[in-house]
Amino acid sequence: MLSNREGQNVPAVVFKTRQNGEFVDVTTDEIFKGKTVVVFSLPGAFTPTCSSSHLPRYNELAETFKQNGVDEIVCLSVNDAFVMDAWKADQEAENVMVIPDGNGDFTQGMDMLVDKSDLGFGQRSWRYSMLVKDGVIEKQFIEADVPGDPFEVSDADTMLTYINPTAEKPQAVSIMTKPGCPFCAKAKAMLTEHGMAYDEINLGKDAAMRTVRAVTGKETVPQIFIEGRYIGGSEELEAMFNETKS
Repeated sequence: MLSNREGQNVPAVVFKTRQNGEFVDVTTDEIFKGKTVVVFSLPGAFTPTCSSSHLPRYNELAETFKQNGVDEIVCLSVNDAFVMDAWKADQEAENVMVIPDGNGDFTQGMDMLVDKSDLGFGQRSWRYSMLVKDGVIEKQFIEADVPGDPFEVSDADTMLTYINPTAEKPQAVSIMTKPGCPFCAKAKAMLTEHGMAYDEINLGKDAAMRTVRAVTGKETVPQIFIEGRYIGGSEELEAMFNETKS
């Protein structure tokens, strides 16, 4: 049964984690005591929604959460430590602490353990998120108890809005580059100078420019996009920043 535990302490359990090639016991006190922690729990590592949306967005907004008083972001799933560590590496989620609840002890204590035997998963966690302050659950967002795997309220943006409705989120920036391109280096330096994190799409030194042409209609790199808006190359980016100053 799913139940809201706002105002209660998190379950006291010991997690079997892996650190430096060894099993290390980590207690809930070590994670939560004296800290403000955002937790999001999901059905399984390497599963579609968890990998495409849930974990990546929390990782992306980690710095914004910290600017708004959050000490740690924890991703929890009923998976073993090897699986969780491999998933974190695959996702490059360096800003999130992944915790394996292999036996489901924490999830059961949260009343969030559900039977997914029909999918061959066995017992797994229902999808939810919560804000925990010094071990006490202040707010919990639980997905609706409906068939399937709903993902409507446990996302990173919903949690950040609860913590601070006016929090300034980082803009989504992508830049298409090729190795050895001085204009690409200039554009990346400008983005960094203005505090804009970016995803680099490195085409490789032997890549044909047809990819760039197909996306932008141009024959050169870099090509930059901000929040889905096409900016252009390094000159256009510089002009945009100069316009912002004036």
